[in-house]
Amino acid sequence: MGVALARTTIWIGDIQWRRRNGIYSEPPPILRKLEAIECRDALVTEQPDASFVEAEWPSAEFIVGNPPFLGSKFFRKGRPAGKTKLATKGLGDAYTETLQHVFGSSVPGSADLCVYWFSKCEAALLKDTAAFGLVATKGIAKGANNFVLKNIFASSTVRIFNAWTNEEWVIDGAEVRVALVCVSRDQDNSVENVLNGKTVLTINSDLTTGLNFVAARPMGQNANIAFQGVKLNGPFEVDDLTARRMIAEPTNVNGERNSRVLKRFIQNDDVTERPGLSWIVDFYDFKPRELAAQFQSPFELLTKTVLPHRNQLEKSAATETAKLDSYWLMQRPRPMLKNAIRGLSRCILVPETSEHRIFVWGATTAIFSGSLFVIARDDDASFGILCSKFHDAWATAQGNRLGVGNQRRYNATRTFETFPFPEGLTPNIPAKDYEKDSRAEAIVKAAKRLDELRNVWLNPPDLVKIEPEVVPNYPDRIVPKDAQAAVTLKTRTLTNLYNQRPQWLADVHRDLDIAVAAAYGWPADISEEDALAKLLELNLARAATNAAEAEEFDLEGDVATEDD
Repeated sequence: MGVALARTTIWIGDIQWRRRNGIYSEPPPILRKLEAIECRDALVTEQPDASFVEAEWPSAEFIVGNPPFLGSKFFRKGRPAGKTKLATKGLGDAYTETLQHVFGSSVPGSADLCVYWFSKCEAALLKDTAAFGLVATKGIAKGANNFVLKNIFASSTVRIFNAWTNEEWVIDGAEVRVALVCVSRDQDNSVENVLNGKTVLTINSDLTTGLNFVAARPMGQNANIAFQGVKLNGPFEVDDLTARRMIAEPTNVNGERNSRVLKRFIQNDDVTERPGLSWIVDFYDFKPRELAAQFQSPFELLTKTVLPHRNQLEKSAATETAKLDSYWLMQRPRPMLKNAIRGLSRCILVPETSEHRIFVWGATTAIFSGSLFVIARDDDASFGILCSKFHDAWATAQGNRLGVGNQRRYNATRTFETFPFPEGLTPNIPAKDYEKDSRAEAIVKAAKRLDELRNVWLNPPDLVKIEPEVVPNYPDRIVPKDAQAAVTLKTRTLTNLYNQRPQWLADVHRDLDIAVAAAYGWPADISEEDALAKLLELNLARAATNAAEAEEFDLEGDVATEDD
């Protein structure tokens, strides 16, 4: 039935096109055979010897389609239903392994399922197909999903002549955002290129126009500095009262207090809204069950909360969590992050997605959620550069958008590792080596002022009181003085502050931007477009000798490669 519907749809579209273009005669029969649409697997074909090869597609002038949507992490077990997505069946272990083996390096293993159709269309363009148009996940413009489109541009004389980068797609209760991509071998310049409904000179392989940020590469100067927070896949969180009670308990049989494994848990809302008082159980330093169980209360708590959660996932086989037998351990505890911030007085935090891109300071004694990225620097110069409008513009140009709110996404690879810091102020240089640099001094002064004024606005001295934290080496608690103060403080969030953007905030950001521009040697009034062009030029110059790292980046895109 699917084949019959597809064939009929093609002929209806052909008739509609003819009517719109004044062609009313139709040679009988109206609907003819359309053998280019077949009922079979579009990607792989089984051979007589039970091996599999890439499927051959029928010869066609044009290819149009709406490939299936499925993220690589759901290939094996499927995707559970979410707020805006319907449940989707997986491909199964055998088919997933077959697919990835057959296509090999042609499609990165972390790419969405629809990318395989782009790979097939790339092969068709090299033969007799003149153009193709596909519906894709909006992620086709970034990271591993963009690998095939980028290859098409590198290996063929082609162009994207029409694209829509981020369109709503609502059907059968599912609400997603998609990209529409039309690629042609035709280089006829008389045919306009259209991006999101507007005529443009060219369309880049990342579905942008103008500066080609796909060319940007990671730089060794920025390596091993930015990390995503932990991935839990289970209820590891502990409320404040329970955590305080456990911390107050006597020493365990191993001679350790529970504070050794109970740590403050910082999440996205702790940055964008008011800081919460969540704790988390972290047995990373006590991985064997025999060692973890010696922290009696925390271990018993996870046995009551996490173990049933894991058992349920085992039954549904919804995610990779089902493979984890050590239920008392986080799925991804991020050891590289732990090592990177060890010894620092503080670290820089930024949400993966938020209404405004906001950087704040965090305590290195805490555990950070996967909704945050952590930059392992504790100097004000690095903080100021990241808070500047130049880094914000770069991250917006390089990053993807995520979620129902279509919010800008930040990550460690595409947005941080490619960002060129001012020469001499790069993250691989210890801050003490440039603390006397006049450029750094100007940035430090402006960055400190920004942080100071924001904190005073968030926590006015007449509305809060300071209480020591129950665990040593943690920041003091800031609590409302009374019930009325608590009501007012609920509205004092960084999101609300940047929504209002009062004049004093605009002024301190202006001063910071001027200091950062001077560090690059740019005029204070440099335009965003000119700044981005200069940043891209800097990136390409610095990454030119880093070919091996750039190749790995191309294949992995936004996907974490840390083996946690």
